[in-house]
Amino acid sequence: MPGLKSQDIKVQVEEGNILSISGERKRENEDKEGAKYVRMERRVGKFMRKFQLPENANTDAITAVCHDGLLTVTVEKIPPPEPKQPKSIEVKVG
Repeated sequence: MPGLKSQDIKVQVEEGNILSISGERKRENEDKEGAKYVRMERRVGKFMRKFQLPENANTDAITAVCHDGLLTVTVEKIPPPEPKQPKSIEVKVG
């Protein structure tokens, strides 16, 4: 996400475990007199990406950090239930 500030990026979880990342890149007002640009390296406009999260994703513990143009989204897993241990039953005489 080079060129974007963290407040310009929106990360949310929608119904059905869908992670949505969206934002808008705006053109900077650095107009120089007499300068003509043939090509701009960074595009401007809105963007959106959606990702399907697995069923064992903990949607309450999702974190997103943007540092130096790199967005890191961390999705933790819900630990699987522990297998049940065999239960010993005492055999009585009688």
